[in-house]
Amino acid sequence: MAFYDLSKQERMRVVAKICNDILKETKSGKLISTFLYFSDEDTYIRKSAYLCVGRLYFSHSALQSKIIQMLAILLAQDNFKIRQTVINAAGEIGKRDFGTVQHFFDKGLFDTHHSPRNAVIGSVKKMGEVNPEPVLSWSKKYLHHPDKEIRREICHGIELRGRRFPQDILPLLQELQHDETARVRSTLIHVIGQIAYKKGCLKIVIAHLNNWGNKALVTDALEEIIDVHYRYRNFSAMTQNEARQYIAGNYQPHQDR
Repeated sequence: MAFYDLSKQERMRVVAKICNDILKETKSGKLISTFLYFSDEDTYIRKSAYLCVGRLYFSHSALQSKIIQMLAILLAQDNFKIRQTVINAAGEIGKRDFGTVQHFFDKGLFDTHHSPRNAVIGSVKKMGEVNPEPVLSWSKKYLHHPDKEIRREICHGIELRGRRFPQDILPLLQELQHDETARVRSTLIHVIGQIAYKKGCLKIVIAHLNNWGNKALVTDALEEIIDVHYRYRNFSAMTQNEARQYIAGNYQPHQDR
């Protein structure tokens, strides 16, 4: 029976058992149930497992090194679901202690399967939202990586922080403005649109775009911003027309640099 086919009380019992089993096996070093939870076909079982690991890491400080060792063992497994769950668990830890788990993301970015790589994007999003300084510093070193997918994944990963604090990620996005790879360029335009529609954000984004040298990309990004204000009209701080008027009155690009 799938996790969400269970009643709320039954789900609570399942989660409690998952956490208890992982705690016991972390202490003993014998990973049996933990392997099963990390590789379960049910997404919500795997999610319960990685959330439990994050909670255990901060509630049992004496076990932190063992938890990191356990995750390292699991990351070496052939099953991509296990590696994906490891990255998500590292993301929970990285919300407060990024330095300890940074190496999991260094490796996960280059995983042979897309699921762990997508988990890196999701983890960078959730970590960057609450622990931006080390996460954005780490992200910056991959902005010009030779692999276009790495550049695209980093661009996508820093998006969530930018939805509330666009000023934090705009300098990083600016470094990608001349990237000629279509997938990187489209992701960059998408992210610019996503960080421009909340209250107070459009002003910050437009002021920064005034200093960008790639006017063709900025033109496409401005169109995306206007379109986002329609697509997300129930959540946008401005109407589409207000956004269009603001851009017309405030986008005044400096000379190419």
